[in-house]
Amino acid sequence: MRLSKLFTSFFESEKAGGLVLLLCTAFSLVISNTSFSESYFAIWHHPIANHSFEHWINDGLMAIFFLMIGLELEREVYKGELSKFKDAILPISGALGGMLVPALIFLLFNFGTKTQSGIGIPMATDIAFALGILSLVGKNVPNSLKVFLTALAVIDDLGAIIVIALFYTKTLYFVNLIISLSIFGGLLVLNRMKVNNLWIYLIAGVFMWYFMLNSGVHATITGVLLAFAIPFQDGSEKSISYKLQHFLHKPVVYFILPLFALCNTAIIIGADWMQNFSEEYSLGILFGLIIGKPLGIIVFSYLVIKVGLAKLPKELSMKKLLGAGFLGGIGFTMSIFISLLAFDDAEIINNAKFMILAASLVSGIVGFLWLKRFCK
Repeated sequence: MRLSKLFTSFFESEKAGGLVLLLCTAFSLVISNTSFSESYFAIWHHPIANHSFEHWINDGLMAIFFLMIGLELEREVYKGELSKFKDAILPISGALGGMLVPALIFLLFNFGTKTQSGIGIPMATDIAFALGILSLVGKNVPNSLKVFLTALAVIDDLGAIIVIALFYTKTLYFVNLIISLSIFGGLLVLNRMKVNNLWIYLIAGVFMWYFMLNSGVHATITGVLLAFAIPFQDGSEKSISYKLQHFLHKPVVYFILPLFALCNTAIIIGADWMQNFSEEYSLGILFGLIIGKPLGIIVFSYLVIKVGLAKLPKELSMKKLLGAGFLGGIGFTMSIFISLLAFDDAEIINNAKFMILAASLVSGIVGFLWLKRFCK
């Protein structure tokens, strides 16, 4: 299988981004548990225009991250692996299983408790870390496996965005929501009219983000909506969609996601940290990501292949797909993001982040060793 130039660029940037995220996470964890911790936390809680620095990162800059994810999803739908049903059904099914089974496992541990709202935490896959670990396996990784994992992770993020919009909206302000969606509708009309001035879409996107931010729906949803409003045209290097996605790669990978990691992995690891593993939400996160993710991905993929809806590429095997399933258990960015929305208690949020890191570490190591064994 030959890979497109933009897909290769996307894969390489995410691979490098995984290493940067790892370094930022390690730094943040270390400094958060030293005598500098108070000053470090103060940086992220510093007020800027009536909101904390942390808030601007999570609600503002992350919208740009979702814009890039939306553009990649749009490309996959129009020209990539999701453009044909027979090719798309395999990663779509894998992603669906990878969301439903972990959510069910989390619910089994937390149903009826105050932490059952964290059901969305183990549903997500971190693209940068997953592709970063996959790249470490070596040159014997089939291109079709790279495409499968990338498509699965992008669809997974879309699913997480939908979950955020539907289940993590606490108070809804209809007027602001209607204004935001009206701007989106206007941009779709401009798209149909073949208006290809990128600045019109970006400026309108800022207003759409502002009204979405004040509607109660999480503002990062704006990024994906804006991505699908921007004209795809023919998808060539001259198209505004291509140019924007190509431009966003480096600032997202080397600035936005590292800031998110530094801010949101400021986790205090207390002397009694082992007790965290006995909490219901901790078990839901651990088993959801480590077991639920690969189980859901491989079972749903197997079923669509078995019934004839999808075909397994020649260079792939179910063992290699299972390896991708283990890497799908690396939640990190989106899992941490959802934990911030799911819980109000600072201690629970802190512990949930720790469990996400622990589960992601185990999933990454298992996935790496598994694929190293079967991608010879």
